[in-house]
Amino acid sequence: MSRTSLEGQVAVVTGAARGVGELLARKLSARGAKVALVGLEPDELKKVSARLHSESDHWYADVTDHEVMARVAQEVKERFGKVDIVVANAGVAAGGPFMDSDPVAWRRVIEVNLIGSAVTARAFLPVLVESRGYLLQIASLAAITPAPMMTAYCASKSGAEAFAHSLRAEVGYRGVRVGVAYLSWTDTDLVRGADQDDVMRELRQRLPWPSNRTYPLGPAVDRIVAGIERRSAHVYGQGWLRGMQSLRGYLPPVIGLVGQREMKRFEPRLASVAKGLVGAGGAADEAARTQRS
Repeated sequence: MSRTSLEGQVAVVTGAARGVGELLARKLSARGAKVALVGLEPDELKKVSARLHSESDHWYADVTDHEVMARVAQEVKERFGKVDIVVANAGVAAGGPFMDSDPVAWRRVIEVNLIGSAVTARAFLPVLVESRGYLLQIASLAAITPAPMMTAYCASKSGAEAFAHSLRAEVGYRGVRVGVAYLSWTDTDLVRGADQDDVMRELRQRLPWPSNRTYPLGPAVDRIVAGIERRSAHVYGQGWLRGMQSLRGYLPPVIGLVGQREMKRFEPRLASVAKGLVGAGGAADEAARTQRS
């Protein structure tokens, strides 16, 4: 597919304070895009904005808040005159057995990763229709492969993937393209935070190759940028993920059998698994909610 120059394009990135969002903002800016950063860490967003090569600005916003995100969309358009690209990247995670999980943290994963993506799309679709732009939903290997100890994350990413596919069919005739980006375990604060728990780390290490590796962030984000330039329907942060699409129908029964064996193996240690959101992004989300309440 031919690539569209990002020079002069206006890109919105949610969850832009760190990880995938922060590096994506820098790489889009290096290609000449103007960048609107959205997230829950205003000081970090300000630092990211100051390091960008092109014109940029930042907005403090919870992506699950309809009114706030609608205001952000209006202000971004007023600031830059248009919006060409929106990347729904904001996400959090929590691990551990569902039966013993923190119901507030479990629900928050669904709210941010799924509902937050839909709220983001609802807020920015009117301006994307005007520009015949592109919406990219950041999903995960978790959307393709269900896994024990990750019920909230897998459910949220599967839902976000399905939402994006459905939306593509709705808005394509209006000139808006919609893509889904898939990432395996990539070196971010979220993954490093999950790995701080011994059980979660060991379970992941027991996954079959190549899904048990942690992949460098830079090449994955380069693939996302290339997907944005092509307005791709599917973007794969690691090349082998493309092949997983043809296998996904066979995976649930296999994982169901193997997962039972692994859960039995780790059962004596399951009570020690940390509850709550993981990583620095999870801490920022919890702090923001505490401050609002």
